[in-house]
Amino acid sequence: MELRKIADRVFYHPHQPETDRPMLAYLNGEQYTLAIDAGNSADHVEEFYQALQDKELCRPDFTVITHWHWDHTFGMHHVHGISLAHRKTNEYLKRERERLADPGYSDFLRADDEFLRREYENGKDIIIRPADLEFEESLTLFLGGLTARIFHTQSPHSEDSVLLYVPKEKILFLGDATSEDFYQGGYMDQSKLRALIRVIERTECRWCVLSHTEPLTKGELLEYLYSIQA
Repeated sequence: MELRKIADRVFYHPHQPETDRPMLAYLNGEQYTLAIDAGNSADHVEEFYQALQDKELCRPDFTVITHWHWDHTFGMHHVHGISLAHRKTNEYLKRERERLADPGYSDFLRADDEFLRREYENGKDIIIRPADLEFEESLTLFLGGLTARIFHTQSPHSEDSVLLYVPKEKILFLGDATSEDFYQGGYMDQSKLRALIRVIERTECRWCVLSHTEPLTKGELLEYLYSIQA
């Protein structure tokens, strides 16, 4: 699967519904490079890196995680460079790693999620690793010609949701922040949704990039979110 360009120095590797692989993004700074999310397996990461190589782009210096769910983090042990995540993300990942010490938990994960079972077929090991560095509220990375503003936000999807804003290109990466909470029976917390909408409204972005769909304009995303408000 080819890398797609959304701006001069910003690329994304499209999502893959058949195994629930999310979109992985890449910021090509003049001094440093940054990936968004670590994929759902080492195979996913390797496919992403091959797509970078095909475009003569180097492997990322940094990888930032949008939230702890398996499809965004189970490839973290395979990423190049330094991984970054919110403190809560690391807490969730450490908890999951402890659970994985019980062989039965791996069987449970496979039985519970058909996409995970498909990604980890033929006895592939599930490896969970927390990020190398963690932050509390926000973090700004100056990549050279590009700035990445990374910040924690309220979201109906997960307590550790992190957004990434690229001011120069007016692009906002949201991970799965706009989705319901699948770990709470698909519950959509309307107060958290409204808080997230306010964040999007006040962000000067042209594009909004979610993990499991193609990029949307700010207007397109807000129109959808307004339509699902209770």
